[in-house]
Amino acid sequence: MPRPEDLEGGRAVRKEFARRPIDMTRAQIHISHGIVRIGGQVRAMRGHPMDLKSEMELIARVLKQKPGIRDVILECIFRD
Repeated sequence: MPRPEDLEGGRAVRKEFARRPIDMTRAQIHISHGIVRIGGQVRAMRGHPMDLKSEMELIARVLKQKPGIRDVILECIFRD
């Protein structure tokens, strides 16, 4: 059973990505003991050109400040 802190951290991760024009349909997000791993493929939504790698690094910094999240590991592939 997932820890309550991980469940809350998962909500924070999903909420942060929902605020941004990033397509996460082919990405996987796993949280265990406060460590967030983001894998799979991510891409910018159509019509929203951006430096996707910089945006993901910014999201990682924001998430590390959330309670219950100790680290964020980006293992994803950035697609144009």
